[in-house]
Amino acid sequence: MEFLAAFHPKLVHFPIALLLTYTLLEAVGAILKKDFFSKAAYILLILGVLGAVAAAQTGEQAELLFENWTKASGDLLESHEKYANLTVWLFSVLLVIRTAFTILVQLKKKYTVNQTVLKYIFVLIAIIGCYFIYETGEYGGKMVYEHGVGTKPMMESIEE
Repeated sequence: MEFLAAFHPKLVHFPIALLLTYTLLEAVGAILKKDFFSKAAYILLILGVLGAVAAAQTGEQAELLFENWTKASGDLLESHEKYANLTVWLFSVLLVIRTAFTILVQLKKKYTVNQTVLKYIFVLIAIIGCYFIYETGEYGGKMVYEHGVGTKPMMESIEE
């Protein structure tokens, strides 16, 4: 499964873009009370969580290749992994809650009074998730730009 590690740098940007855009559209939908934005946000949340799971799985494979590269990158790797897992879990839980909310509102036409309040709570949770995305990228970037994790010279030295 080592071949999956090569996909990690290519996959990580999709969930980042999708989940950040989800947060923006969820906020716009809550503020403007436009259902179109909320529905589009929900679709992006689904795609973003799927992408985040794929990025995390390929990251696990990449970790197996790089955990002995340097002590510094190992510490960074642990922080990167911690924030990546927090991101996946937070947005996954948000997806479950958002799905339950969508089902209750659409099928039962209940909770229409608290709909706006719940949407603001979704936005607040998503903003916390955006912080986790930022920290994940910060540590991942340090591993690449300061320690060369995943670069061609590193790959060549591992193969030797």
